[in-house]
Amino acid sequence: MAFDANAVKELRARTGAGMMDCKNALAECGDIERAVDYLREKGLAKAAKKASRNAAQGIIFSYIHTNGKIGVLLELNCETDFVAKTDEFQSLGHEICMQIAAANPQYINVEDVPAEDVEREREIYRKQALEEGKPANIVDRIADGKISAFYQDNCLMEQNYIRDPKVKIKDLVIAEIAKMGENIVARRMARFAIEA
Repeated sequence: MAFDANAVKELRARTGAGMMDCKNALAECGDIERAVDYLREKGLAKAAKKASRNAAQGIIFSYIHTNGKIGVLLELNCETDFVAKTDEFQSLGHEICMQIAAANPQYINVEDVPAEDVEREREIYRKQALEEGKPANIVDRIADGKISAFYQDNCLMEQNYIRDPKVKIKDLVIAEIAKMGENIVARRMARFAIEA
């Protein structure tokens, strides 16, 4: 099936994929919506391959909220200085800083949460479930569900994006990895707030 240049242009604008990838996706899928999904899936697979590559370049981003009472520092790394200077990378760093300011994550990734903190939270959730009269055989499942919610609240990469709650921050980063063709890693962060 042949598609006109406008369809290819629209698909490129929506996905950031290359022209040939867009043409091939349209030919494979038959319409733009399915082609978007196809390219996203393909991009996620590419991004997963890139995740093991060394990201030693990057930028320290800063953000001060308009009220002047919240500030954020973020080290966002990529593979090359060239990518670090692109508008897309700059925009991603700014968005992640705003996320940190708004959602106040305590950790970047799930792996960063100390095991003793996870175990302490799990024990609290187990005791709560037992006190609520939940059957003992499902208490661990309830605690596991609450641990997942704990990660979503406290780990930056697991948080829902403030501009689109259907997207997690890690999905935002993965989409940019797929577009830019380089591994991107949020390495360190600090959030400062003047509490009233």
